[in-house]
Amino acid sequence: MSDAERLEPGTETSPPWHELLRALIRWESLLVVLLLASIAYGASVSPHFLTSTTLFFIGLNVGEIAIIALPLTLIIITGEIDLSVASMLGLTGLFMAELFDHGWPIWPAIFAAILLGGVLGAFNGFLITRLGLPSLAVTIGTLTLYRGIAQGILPTDTISGFPQGLANIGVVPIPHTHISWSVLIFLVLAVVFGVVLHATPLGRSIFAIGANQEAAFYSGIRVKRIKFWLFVLSGMICGLAGVLWTLRFASARYDSGIGLELFVVTAVLLGGVSIFGGRGTIVGVVLAVAVLGTLQTAMTADLIPAQDQNIVIGGLLLASVIVPNLGDIYRRGRDRLQAIVARRHAAVVAKEETT
Repeated sequence: MSDAERLEPGTETSPPWHELLRALIRWESLLVVLLLASIAYGASVSPHFLTSTTLFFIGLNVGEIAIIALPLTLIIITGEIDLSVASMLGLTGLFMAELFDHGWPIWPAIFAAILLGGVLGAFNGFLITRLGLPSLAVTIGTLTLYRGIAQGILPTDTISGFPQGLANIGVVPIPHTHISWSVLIFLVLAVVFGVVLHATPLGRSIFAIGANQEAAFYSGIRVKRIKFWLFVLSGMICGLAGVLWTLRFASARYDSGIGLELFVVTAVLLGGVSIFGGRGTIVGVVLAVAVLGTLQTAMTADLIPAQDQNIVIGGLLLASVIVPNLGDIYRRGRDRLQAIVARRHAAVVAKEETT
């Protein structure tokens, strides 16, 4: 007998993509509303907000954050996290600058920086997947380690003097457009990551690992291998972002991108990716990046201090964790209340029986 024949009368099944579509509409609709509200806020505080120049600078400000958020999305969907992304960005950008300063041609220096990012990510992945250490503790440690290595290489000086054509990538839009190069790279990568995550066996395996790692392992999914290579991928993408960051500012310092991990994690979680793993979409992350970039630019136009902007970003981070889990929070609270009532009722019955 088929599955359809075993169903009770009046019940229907829906394809898996229907569930994805419903989740997409619910969360991404909220992000669209937030984006429109951010645009309206920006337009209310500055008459020049709704211009192509503002669009360019929004993309410029969030380009590297958006790029790093893509591999972090896959990592968090598997139930892990990488907080060393900003430190890898800083170290790889400085490494490229050091090689160039010591006579390397710029393109080999760029490729070497991306490879270094892969090595840094592999170190994270080895500690997490082979030694079984928690990713939160490991990447907090490597966050400090990689930043310390960068500071040891170049404590106070700044390296500059990059080729003008590449340095212009950070300050000149794509010809005949008002889009920054980093945004173009992000959009191309977002399409690739979206196809892999939502339309390939690897993507299904990533979701399965996040939903139930043990069940995924016993179903034949190579859990450790997939996680390891996701951390390697994260490191390489951070290396690319480090190159773009260094070229955008036309200089390299050990503290490049410091504190950026807060914005990256916020973009991923605000995009609807569950901090517990097993749920998320690339479309949501793209919209979340747009919300953060627009809101931050609007607050800057409103002359809101940076520390107050961090309060808003932190609030969005908390909301992105709490709101998607309100149903679970309600159910746990209801079950706990029912258990308390049941225990009290049992105690009253027991007392009446003894008297």
